[in-house]
Amino acid sequence: MTKLLTVSAAALLSALPVMALAECGISDAGSVRILANDFGALDLVMERATSCASDTLSVSVNQTEEHKNLQVPALSINPAEYTVAVIANNSLPPLLNEGLVQPLDDLVAEYGAQLTPQQIIRIDGKIMAIAFMVNGMHLFTRADLLEEAGIESTPTTWAEVLDAAEAIRSQGILEYPLAGAYAPGWELAEEFVNMYSASGAPFFKAGTAEPAINSEAGVTVLETMKALTAYMDPDYLSIGSLEASKMWGAGEVAMMNLWASQAGPLIDADGDYPEIAPNTVLTAAPTLGDAGIPAGALFWDGFSIASNISDEDAAASFQVMMHAIAPDLATEHPTGASWMIDGYVPTDNAVGIMANVSSGGVAYPTLPYMGLMHSALGNELVDYLQGKESAQEALAGVEAAYTAAAQERGYLN
Repeated sequence: MTKLLTVSAAALLSALPVMALAECGISDAGSVRILANDFGALDLVMERATSCASDTLSVSVNQTEEHKNLQVPALSINPAEYTVAVIANNSLPPLLNEGLVQPLDDLVAEYGAQLTPQQIIRIDGKIMAIAFMVNGMHLFTRADLLEEAGIESTPTTWAEVLDAAEAIRSQGILEYPLAGAYAPGWELAEEFVNMYSASGAPFFKAGTAEPAINSEAGVTVLETMKALTAYMDPDYLSIGSLEASKMWGAGEVAMMNLWASQAGPLIDADGDYPEIAPNTVLTAAPTLGDAGIPAGALFWDGFSIASNISDEDAAASFQVMMHAIAPDLATEHPTGASWMIDGYVPTDNAVGIMANVSSGGVAYPTLPYMGLMHSALGNELVDYLQGKESAQEALAGVEAAYTAAAQERGYLN
């Protein structure tokens, strides 16, 4: 699906109050051309961006689900087809690899007073992106079932989750009180990434693309994941996040780590789950060991500015995006997303993910070779969970698969 919108001053004046143009406060001339994904929260951001068009400032937007496939070729030409790329953790690395986005330090210094430290994404010490919304996995619990099992407080560690699961099972409340997105491939790998992030250990040796997960921390993560599966439906390897959400709505489980973006329908007392929703509690993802880091890697959405454009267009583009993600976006549309915007007060569906943020959750690694590691994890961990390999053998298999792919791509010799 592609949504292409070009706004001229004349068209905008016919559709919006004249005051809308003045609200942007941008007197600079230029051409702003935005490439973005296509979903509801970004619709809100793009609507605000296009409202900045004037006689001297043109603003065009291409919202498409194919944005990742378009961004590298579109930004490689000179001048770039787009001045702004709306990106996420895992779509920024290809642009960084080719030098297609520029450092934003000077633009932030001049126009970015509204930004909070959490919004500023630095790569090798330079500001390369600005984040404005966040997603990730965090803990969902059934308060009524925990209370029935005599559990007085919501678990905050994976050890406490396991204890709670045993209490629920031993009292005959639920045979399989846990759910997780363990479907092989991307989702199984993400479960490992979430928990490994909580260990505080590095995925790669410092300053290199060499893997570092075959370690004590990696073994602990796998052993914890395996321990959790003892309290999951025996067919847990067929269950992804969508299936886990359905199981929650059906009242089949009492605890799970699930995406914040799936919380809304599960806590809506007037929605499809009137008996489950009032008892659904959202909290930060559990921690692992002594690091105190929530086991829910943060996925942010934000924007970068293209390298192959004029200074005039870069300045205009940055200012338009500052208006598009200004604090009043969050106050006017508090349920639109989990906003990483100054002054945002989390709505009921966002308290879990924002607890991850405030508790020191770490971002999914913005590294060009992380995708290769993710693929290797998704392909190599199944045998361990099925009891066919030891944790060390599984991690060695992951590192071997990753290394072969990284060598093929030129990240390793």
